[in-house]
Amino acid sequence: MRAVIQRVKAAQVTVMGDLVSSIGPGLCVLVGLKTNDTKADVEYMVRKILALRLFEDEAGKRWQKSAKDLELEILCVSQFTLYNRLKGNKPDFSAAMKGDEAQELYKHFLDRLKLSYDSSKIKDGKFGAYMQVHIQNDGPVTIDLESPDQKVEKEHVDK
Repeated sequence: MRAVIQRVKAAQVTVMGDLVSSIGPGLCVLVGLKTNDTKADVEYMVRKILALRLFEDEAGKRWQKSAKDLELEILCVSQFTLYNRLKGNKPDFSAAMKGDEAQELYKHFLDRLKLSYDSSKIKDGKFGAYMQVHIQNDGPVTIDLESPDQKVEKEHVDK
């Protein structure tokens, strides 16, 4: 599972000109699922996203507070294109999880975020839709996050 996380002043998602979701200051999280992702990947990502210290504290010291600490909103957008590889100059998305399975795991991701935080602060795009994502990046700050390979992690722990 992969996420591109941006600290934002504001973000919104529209579909065919209609506003689907919008947030003020917080995080915009672009989420990609690969074919072998599991609920364990979701748990890891939720824990990391909510704990990421991308904001300054009351004294102005950088990298001290998380979106959860500051009770900020989080806008999540499913984005299968995060799992691409180039074949010449054309992107190939065969590593991305397909349709119904991806939608189910992405919904589980959103549900886990809502259970681990304040559900009213978790916003979403529209799964599978052609979306326009408007991001006012703050900083700019952009963090790439990938869940560990569960098989490799298990082997490492077992040793």
